[in-house]
Amino acid sequence: MDKLVSTVTAAVSDIPDGASLAVGGFGLCGIPVELIRALHARGTTGLDVVSNNCGVDDFGLGILLADHRIARMTSSYVGENKEFARQFLAGELEVELVPQGSLAERLRAGGAGIPAFYTATGVGTQIAEGGVPLRYSPDGQVEKTATAKEVRHFDVAGAPHPFVLERAITCDYALVHAARGDRHGNLVFHRSARNFNPLCAMAGRITVAEVEELLAPGELDPDEVHLPGVFVQRVVHVGTDVEKRIERRTVRPAAG
Repeated sequence: MDKLVSTVTAAVSDIPDGASLAVGGFGLCGIPVELIRALHARGTTGLDVVSNNCGVDDFGLGILLADHRIARMTSSYVGENKEFARQFLAGELEVELVPQGSLAERLRAGGAGIPAFYTATGVGTQIAEGGVPLRYSPDGQVEKTATAKEVRHFDVAGAPHPFVLERAITCDYALVHAARGDRHGNLVFHRSARNFNPLCAMAGRITVAEVEELLAPGELDPDEVHLPGVFVQRVVHVGTDVEKRIERRTVRPAAG
């Protein structure tokens, strides 16, 4: 029941080259910074990463990307990371772009044991019909594209509508960040940092959670728990001084 691991280095020590990872966070909000740094320091490479985006050039997943440790990304957004875009267009990185809601549900479905589901998102586009570039060649030509997906019609409000089949995502490991957690792996996320963290945690066969505040079992009110410990295999305490950046700061002009 006690899932506490002494250090972030120990928490990621068995993640091998080529592993698939579900990584929580949205932009720079709620990302498992310390676990990513530990994985980078370990030298792990050839990773197949599932995350909403890839951070920025020098922070979060961006540090793994910059050193070419990531072989494939499944994301909904290239975002502010210029190196992400450069590697993709230069043929150095395979990227599967997934509609954001579909990505969230594919992760949740994987954690819930649901192998696939139908959604209206993507019907009539390359998401369903195939052809979305997955990899470019170094000369800028499309080298690999996504294949077509199954489309079926279901009656909705008395009329048939098309829906595309999306398959669930499960990964070898998941890395997530939580504001609070206990030794049993029960987690509480802070406000919008609750974004993709619970979903990624569900999708990992081995989920590692870094927590800012470590609590003893029983200190968390069960009604406060956002993610039950059944989905978490390792907990590491990182404290409250974890670096947190703002991806794009926007302020109003000074009055007067």
